[in-house]
Amino acid sequence: MSAVELLYSHHHGWLYGLLQRRLGNHGDAADLAHDAFIRLLLKPRSFDSAEGARAYLSTVARGLCVDLWRRRQVEQAWFDALAAQPAGNVCSAEDSAIVLQALTAVDAMLRKLPPNAARAFIMGNVLEMTDKEIAAELGVSDRMVRKYMAQAMLHCMQLEARWTADAS
Repeated sequence: MSAVELLYSHHHGWLYGLLQRRLGNHGDAADLAHDAFIRLLLKPRSFDSAEGARAYLSTVARGLCVDLWRRRQVEQAWFDALAAQPAGNVCSAEDSAIVLQALTAVDAMLRKLPPNAARAFIMGNVLEMTDKEIAAELGVSDRMVRKYMAQAMLHCMQLEARWTADAS
């Protein structure tokens, strides 16, 4: 029996129970418990004790829960935006899935940026504010706004490069 199989047999029930209590949903708990062990398959680790394994799995589970809740917030915002559209402006399920994937990726990218860089990017690209307006809002110089925008654009280009590589 492999190390991951041993960890799975000894800790899956415990991890599933932890996630079920945290999420209140059997399906989500099962999915995230599965995802936690997939991470161990992709990046094998060894543990000195059962407590060490559970501490690791608990940390991974916490991160997976946060990712799930963030993804659900993005999805809800998208569905709210769709509901606010006139009846004739309905997009297909496929287009909706593509938009949700892009929104989730942008959200993840923005969360990796320093807060002011993320805010500057949103103000400039979504709210169409000028550098001067952004600078006044953030309490920084116009030059700093340009630095924030460059930082955000670099992250966008890196994200696009990863998508292109994944699609190939």
